[in-house]
Amino acid sequence: MVVAANPLAAEAGHAMLRQGGSAVDAAIAVQLVLGLVEPQSSGLGGGGYMLIWDPKARKLVSLDGRETAPAGSTADRFVGPDGRPMPLMRAFDGGRAVGTPGIPALLAEAHKRYGKLPWATLFQPAIQLARDGFVVSPRLALLLKGLTPQLKDRPDMLALFFHTGPDGSLTPLQAGETFRNPAMAHTLEVLAAQGPDAYYHGVLGQDLAKHLADSALPANTPGGAPALVTIQDLAAYKVEERDPLCTPYRQWKVCSMGPSSSGGIAIVEMLGLLEHFDMKGLGKDSPTAWHLMVEASRLAYADRDLYVGDPAFVSVPKGLLDKSYLAERAKLIDPAHAAKGPVAAGVPPQKQGALYGPGWQADIPSTSHMSLMDDSGMAVSFTTSVEFAFGSGMAVDGYVLNNQLTDFSFIPTSPGTGLPVANAVAAGKRPRSSMAPTIVFDQAGKPMLLVGSPGGPAIIGYVAETIVAALDWGLDAQEAVSLPRIVNRNGTTALESGPWAPSLKAGLEALGQTVELKAMPSGLHVIKRTATGLEGGVDPRREGLAAGD
Repeated sequence: MVVAANPLAAEAGHAMLRQGGSAVDAAIAVQLVLGLVEPQSSGLGGGGYMLIWDPKARKLVSLDGRETAPAGSTADRFVGPDGRPMPLMRAFDGGRAVGTPGIPALLAEAHKRYGKLPWATLFQPAIQLARDGFVVSPRLALLLKGLTPQLKDRPDMLALFFHTGPDGSLTPLQAGETFRNPAMAHTLEVLAAQGPDAYYHGVLGQDLAKHLADSALPANTPGGAPALVTIQDLAAYKVEERDPLCTPYRQWKVCSMGPSSSGGIAIVEMLGLLEHFDMKGLGKDSPTAWHLMVEASRLAYADRDLYVGDPAFVSVPKGLLDKSYLAERAKLIDPAHAAKGPVAAGVPPQKQGALYGPGWQADIPSTSHMSLMDDSGMAVSFTTSVEFAFGSGMAVDGYVLNNQLTDFSFIPTSPGTGLPVANAVAAGKRPRSSMAPTIVFDQAGKPMLLVGSPGGPAIIGYVAETIVAALDWGLDAQEAVSLPRIVNRNGTTALESGPWAPSLKAGLEALGQTVELKAMPSGLHVIKRTATGLEGGVDPRREGLAAGD
């Protein structure tokens, strides 16, 4: 089964499974098509995290394909001339926000380990769609229309996604029209024939570096001209294998992505806190159950914000997931009343290294997630991103370039204390992410739930809520992804607008929560294994599909 954010991508992955390919083969085909048909969310110019369950070796492999900061980067990359964090959209100018992409290397590494079909075969669905064209989806058209004021100043975006009228007027691609991308077709053909070397050591990398250099800001630009991704940065890029974060949750084992992502550690911490409460007994209709998730979320986000960064640069406390630490933190949760104001980060055992202070980063919601399982039992949970919708607003050779460096703190030291920020910019460093591809195992040690989502920092709340829904409340995959979304990032509680909102909002406010109603376009894609087979859960807020036999 393949569950992904676009029907064309899900069908491409399913086609690989029908040809005898592995779940990894299918994931690669899905990603290549997503970069074409959902360019606002992910692609060759981005990065991602992949969890792979190898049933033969009974091993969970965790691959970090996150972007890295160029070698010339300094901690003040996003500090304006006035010493304050620069405005977000200015941080995109001249390639300042573009990190060294990791997706081509990540796909190649996964294929080297677990691919069954030839590498070039996996590219054929995307190449054909890029050459022959595909029908523009309503979501792509809606985002292009909504972001036209920002994108109209980005020449790369105009060339790819807009029509220019005789009078100079700009019209974005419309839902239902056929879009062809011959430049991307050529890029995919080169990658299919030459492999990732074409990107990191060859012609595609040369194109990328030259385009960034040609787009660079003048040296006298306010704030200074940033160091940009170079051929040398591309050649130095490596996928990192990480230890997956695994912890018991009641009778199950939950495994997610470790740092450089903060998503997994925060989700596992949330679940460790909720384990001290009877979520099953309360049930999904109880405002108290939702209140408990909100309060656990506050505590997990507080720890995540202070402590987590790239483990090559930051010593992330192992004690954040210590059972005794979580038991003490759980005592801070009052089932009858919300915490007053933001909660402080804890002091976990085994805390090592320097003290850190809070930073400031943009935390932009975008991204895409896919879940896949093949007949052998191999499972893949893969979250992938270019960060903001359409990334940096720059593109080369038909694909969008990320703006992932804006996931770093815009300030290198914490105001007031002067303490360093764990997520400060540094050369070669991976910015902290909230992406959280997750696999839950049953008591027999078999994958029984694959889950992940887009949504920026809200990913943490989306995924934790879905795990509680599937495990504690026993909901099927589709029911779990269709529940109302709720997230608290250690401040106001955000609750998704909808028919359920008035009664749940009132119930939460009676418990002392300050609630803000808003749209919360998660993109959860779930596979749940049951006694009768596989269930696919497709988030109704997006355009996804569950494809399986």
